Amino acid sequence: MSVAKRVGIMAVAATVLVGAAGCQDGDTEGKKTAGAPRLQNRDAVTEVVQAAYRKTAEARTARVRMTVEMSGSAQAAGTMEMSGVMGWDPTLMDMTMKMPKGMAGAGADMPGQIRMRWLDDAMYMDLGAKAAQEMDGKRWMKMDLGALAEASGDKQLQKQMTRGLEDMNQSPAQQLALLLDSPNLKHVGPEKVGGVEAQHYKGTLTFQDMVKSDKSLEVLTEKERQELVDRAEKSGIKGYDTEVWVDGDGFPVKMDLGMTMPQGTVEITANYSDYGVKAAVVAPPAAETFDFMKLMEQLGAAGAGPGADGPGNGV
Repeated sequence: MSVAKRVGIMAVAATVLVGAAGCQDGDTEGKKTAGAPRLQNRDAVTEVVQAAYRKTAEARTARVRMTVEMSGSAQAAGTMEMSGVMGWDPTLMDMTMKMPKGMAGAGADMPGQIRMRWLDDAMYMDLGAKAAQEMDGKRWMKMDLGALAEASGDKQLQKQMTRGLEDMNQSPAQQLALLLDSPNLKHVGPEKVGGVEAQHYKGTLTFQDMVKSDKSLEVLTEKERQELVDRAEKSGIKGYDTEVWVDGDGFPVKMDLGMTMPQGTVEITANYSDYGVKAAVVAPPAAETFDFMKLMEQLGAAGAGPGADGPGNGV
């Protein structure tokens, strides 16, 4: 597999990850506590979720184990499993991702799992030893979404990329803040998650509710926001189902986000632990890193040359 194709697949994976920033494993529904639960009223639920928001925002880091299940997309169908440390305010990440088996084009020479680091609005992805052999020892790919958007000269793309960067900072605290805007937020009852006693809460937000709550969309005009809602409605996106399990210390230990549309579904499960853990994320060595944007420029120039066959010819 050429480096160009391998990089393209990694770009798809990165795009899916950025868009998913928010579900099911063997512990999905939680283990119900015996006996009829005493459910909290809306005021009590709001108080608990607000307190969890404040504690989580102050923690700024946590360990996370995340599963992203996608169906219906020929290019990115499958299951992504990620684990590591993440931080918010500022956004930081040092995680390992298992590549989806269903991702189109993922050949035998693709690494089974990929180390990812995120800092200073840039994502670094370890493409493995095979890429290093073909790229003068450079195995890490840098994707600077802000620089990519600016270089494109496309104002709409710049806004989308800006929103993508904001979504990457969608900490569990911000997810809790969004959940508070749900008109049907409710207490489901006590459950165990991974052996931890927790209280289960759930709510649903329409896409219009999300647009109103999403501060990253303030860069859009009222007309552009309405167009975004209209496109979502035409695409069949109804809204988002969100669930959270809060432990006895007031921290979310698990969050689920689900979205259904005609093209397929996306379900995200995130299990959190060790809030406040040290997250010392550093960029890979410059000598081992190549820039995605510069590589695309080089491939484009090569493709425009006399007799060039385009990207993928052993580059």
